[in-house]
Amino acid sequence: MAEAAPVGVFDSGVGGLSVLREIRSLLPRESLLYVADSGHVPYGEKSADFIRARSQCIAEFLLERGAKALVLACNTATVAAVADLRERYPQLPIVGMEPAVKPAAAATRSGVVGVLATTGTLKSARFAALLDRFAGDVRVITQPCPGLVERIEAGDLMGPQTRDLLAGFVEPLLAEGCDTLILGCTHYPFLRPLLQQLVPDSVSLIDTGAAVARQLQRLMEARDLLAGGSASPCRFWSSGEPQAMQEILPILWGELAAVDKFPG
Repeated sequence: MAEAAPVGVFDSGVGGLSVLREIRSLLPRESLLYVADSGHVPYGEKSADFIRARSQCIAEFLLERGAKALVLACNTATVAAVADLRERYPQLPIVGMEPAVKPAAAATRSGVVGVLATTGTLKSARFAALLDRFAGDVRVITQPCPGLVERIEAGDLMGPQTRDLLAGFVEPLLAEGCDTLILGCTHYPFLRPLLQQLVPDSVSLIDTGAAVARQLQRLMEARDLLAGGSASPCRFWSSGEPQAMQEILPILWGELAAVDKFPG
């Protein structure tokens, strides 16, 4: 039955596990498939054409395994590929990511919002449109974060190298008076504990993982696709080294699990 089919989720790497956790929390009966395209991480420096091709390849893989819905748990992949995938699969619920400009604009008290994101996300027309739509009365300061995704992919969430890198990105935003920081990449929520050491308690940290899970729930409910039984164990694939992802899963996912090699 369609409602018993799994939900397919993918990201450029392991960052989308932050979104997968939110989906599992909100929709515990859903069976989940996850592809980490870690052989090509990070997407932020790749061309839009390359990201579209990778997204199409992964989407086809997940659909071949019966996925009833797709979640692009990656801001950069959403920018490059979500419109193309929705055009190809018009009947399929497809949920993408976008930086949380609207809630950040509502939350700020100083009127200054900082955005931590990849270069690809910050350069996109989609991000510019978000600013035009929701940030008219707010000053938004953007900060590309090269190298940060790679630290998270390596499982280094609290080490001195990650701390120094993150501090270098955050300090200029704080100096400009930002009281709200948007975590504009799905990898970055895993750095919340470290960020909370680097910024004052008065600074809000905002990401969109929970909102994505709610949107997935709404779309599947509208199509009578919500699962009614028990979930199967989540299945994982990586286009990088499966053993590396397998070792980091207990840290980022909270459980041990097997990881298969993504064939594409």
